[in-house]
Amino acid sequence: MADSKLLVPELNDAETMGAETSRFEELLLQASKELQQAQTSGPESTQIQPQPGFCIKTNSAEGKVFINICHSPSIPPPADLTEDELLQMLEEDQAGFRIPMSLGEPHAELDAKGQGCSAYDVAVNSDFFRRMQNSDFLRELVITIAREGLEDKYGLQLNPEWRILKNRPFLGSISQQNIRSQQRPRIQELGNLYTPSAQRPEAGPEKPHLSLWLEAPDLLLAEIDLPKLDGALGLSLEVGENRLVMGDPQQLYHLDTYIPLRINCDESKAAFHQKRKQLMVAMPLLSVPS
Repeated sequence: MADSKLLVPELNDAETMGAETSRFEELLLQASKELQQAQTSGPESTQIQPQPGFCIKTNSAEGKVFINICHSPSIPPPADLTEDELLQMLEEDQAGFRIPMSLGEPHAELDAKGQGCSAYDVAVNSDFFRRMQNSDFLRELVITIAREGLEDKYGLQLNPEWRILKNRPFLGSISQQNIRSQQRPRIQELGNLYTPSAQRPEAGPEKPHLSLWLEAPDLLLAEIDLPKLDGALGLSLEVGENRLVMGDPQQLYHLDTYIPLRINCDESKAAFHQKRKQLMVAMPLLSVPS
């Protein structure tokens, strides 16, 4: 990741951006407003009844904590990556892989000894759950992400030690949960966005297809199609406050795109999806469109 100072000077004058970039900016702002409306509109949510899977026992300073790992076909699955591809992403501390999950509210229960405890229901996609059942690696990954998600959402400090209960798929009762039903708004295919004239050779690297969408009002995601590449070795990516620049050592591709939003370059992350031959970039925003 690079600071914007390392990139082509930023274009703050709207007249230099061109009609294509101006139109894209309007689409971005519109999509952000639609997403915010979807998140605050009740009818856009769907109520689901998660199915039991397995139960984890751990504890916090307040006492015993049980996490019911559940599943539902209504929750979208994560990207279809092999374990080797996923392990590579995790080793590089990258954010290209996300496991959609629904974190339920805490509910008071009684354990096997009749003592009070807290329980939480965490639901993932049903097909992914079945895949996870046959993989110790995926199962431990889901448990780790679920624990961290609960800690962040409810301000918990859970013991990193845990165990799966035998012959008990859940503790207490599994409540219905509300999930967002509206799909994230796709923005636009960016094959013809503004590129500085100095970066437009008549013959040279190909400009790859780029798709952007708002995953949340403060998070912009990108997918860059690179069908001629087999991996990320040597791939260069620079993210400035409003610029995305990418190239490869074979000079097969070059992308230099202006993005009319303020990007948090320090927190931006990327990962290469070998199966789809795509570079995925997660870009938190410093300010959201208004």
